[in-house]
Amino acid sequence: MAKKTALELAAEALARRDHSTAELAASLERSGVDATEAAQAVERLAAAGYVDDERAAASRAEALAVRGYGDAAIRCDLEGRGLAPPAVQAALATLEPEAERARRLLERSGASARTARRLAARGFDAESLEAAFAARAGGKA
Repeated sequence: MAKKTALELAAEALARRDHSTAELAASLERSGVDATEAAQAVERLAAAGYVDDERAAASRAEALAVRGYGDAAIRCDLEGRGLAPPAVQAALATLEPEAERARRLLERSGASARTARRLAARGFDAESLEAAFAARAGGKA
């Protein structure tokens, strides 16, 4: 069986899920592809629209938000994937406001100190948590 080209390996990776340009290049290099060849393959796929950092960031941000993560955790994840700050900011801007996501999670889990600690550990900031608790308290009055 012939050795797969960088383009074939990259296409297989993209068939599974969106990748950032940095992630895809790193994945190719881990598969034994020369760094220059990996960069060329990623560049070619990006030019064709198959690799798009903003799309990958928005997709990942939405997936994490749905799984109950706050903006700080999402930002950290996206930056860890090699996404540039403008793509990270654009992705966060597409999400429902953090306070609204926190309020919905409080309604589901109960407004307790334990829930607040769990949400803080999942990247929700104090301001969003305070707003969520206040909105929930106001809704019960």
